[in-house]
Amino acid sequence: MALISLAQGLAHAQQHQYALGAFNVLDTHFLRALFQAAEQQRSPFIINIAEVHFKYVSLEHLIAAIRTEAALHDIPVVLNLDHGLHFEAVMQAIRLGFTSVMFDGSTLSYEENVRQTREVVKMCHAIGVSVEAELGAVGGDEGGALFGEADSNKFTDPALAAEFVQSTGIDCLAVAIGNAHGKYKGEPKLDFERLAAIRSAAGIPLVLHGGSGISDADFRHAISLGIHKINFYTGMSQAALGAIEKQITQRDARYDSFAELLMAVEHDIANVVAQQMQVFGSAGRA
Repeated sequence: MALISLAQGLAHAQQHQYALGAFNVLDTHFLRALFQAAEQQRSPFIINIAEVHFKYVSLEHLIAAIRTEAALHDIPVVLNLDHGLHFEAVMQAIRLGFTSVMFDGSTLSYEENVRQTREVVKMCHAIGVSVEAELGAVGGDEGGALFGEADSNKFTDPALAAEFVQSTGIDCLAVAIGNAHGKYKGEPKLDFERLAAIRSAAGIPLVLHGGSGISDADFRHAISLGIHKINFYTGMSQAALGAIEKQITQRDARYDSFAELLMAVEHDIANVVAQQMQVFGSAGRA
């Protein structure tokens, strides 16, 4: 089916009290794994392509593959620019047909974050593209650092959330409540009291980045408090690496061993994603 906007997907998730999983894609093996999991679980989902990963992919070719694959399935799918840091990346995503962009102004001052986010919203909403923004700063490094750690000094301020949403017109808000990109150092401790206050203030769907490593119980609690989009990539990457390590240690001299390695990567990524779709409550919602 045709790609849908993030606003459309979030409206359904909010109505039925689940979260859309946002899973990053680097190539067609990741892509096929996502659709395998989605078909198995009958789950809508979000395809993330992060600006920091642009250097690893042929973006135009990957988008063409995504559109072709989506047309083969009756699964609602959003195509989202993950952590767009520059206007050039946002414009490129819009031109290529992304149905959603996440503009990340979290490293900017509050005033500059509002100003730039407002400009992105004005541009995107004019052509039906949804916009996610971030208030506060999620811990860790989107670029692939081994461990991520949350900084309580950069948590989202509930008192600013309503003003930020009203000033920018965004469709959803990424929050910093103890979550972090990459692997967590120890067990993550999410500030659910803060999350509840942000939901009350913001009045729009909320987004949790740094999903890999958070417990199933914490995911479900977060969803009950207004989280309707969850970013999950590190767990997929670790599953892929695990599959590769296993295949290499067991490999033989056959010419097709590399092809089997790629199939093992797809299989293990699909399993991890299917598990998360069940936890997020999106299974059976397509």
